[in-house]
Amino acid sequence: MDTDLHRSFRVHICAFRNLCFNCVNQVAAFLLRQGGAILLLDMPEAHATAYDSKIEGNVIFTRLDAAFNWVRKNSLWPMPMGLACCAIELMATAASRFDIARFGAEVMRFSPRQCDVMIVAGTVTYKMALAVKRIYEQMPEPKYVIAMGACASTGGMYRSYAVLQGIDQLIPVDVYISGCPPRPEALLAGLMKLQEKISGEKSFAAQNPKLTKKLAGMLA
Repeated sequence: MDTDLHRSFRVHICAFRNLCFNCVNQVAAFLLRQGGAILLLDMPEAHATAYDSKIEGNVIFTRLDAAFNWVRKNSLWPMPMGLACCAIELMATAASRFDIARFGAEVMRFSPRQCDVMIVAGTVTYKMALAVKRIYEQMPEPKYVIAMGACASTGGMYRSYAVLQGIDQLIPVDVYISGCPPRPEALLAGLMKLQEKISGEKSFAAQNPKLTKKLAGMLA
């Protein structure tokens, strides 16, 4: 690191554990007021995490984005929108044979305020479309959508005046799953694809763009 940067700033390496984004923002703002900088955003690494076996599980080094993404992708709480026969396969995925709990996504609560990913399973009619959109808008950020089956993805065999030709005409979709209906294994494969997508996100920068820009300017 440049010597001038050492003279200009007191550099803080911060490990935020069990802190919400509001707490992180408060800590970061305090460090900025004190003339410090946080170096835990985009540190170049060969691996997301590094583990020292000599300290037997007490210390782990990681990036802030990697820590957030690891927590998010392994605790995706679904908002099940079971609109047709695909919902039966969605129920089977949560049962003991396929066990979606292995991915931390077994908490299916019909409460959009507590959900992370909407699984649209089945035919979306125009009569139901606005209700789906309203529930999606009530979900907190970050939120994701899985279009499960041909009907949710493209309207399927129902090319009629009553059926929406793909839920992506109404809300953004992250993962499409083909099939009529798709088997539970296909839904689990789609969930793993969504986990891969979440792993590559810049979580801190996306939710704190002003703070990230200020930090980048200080460290430039």
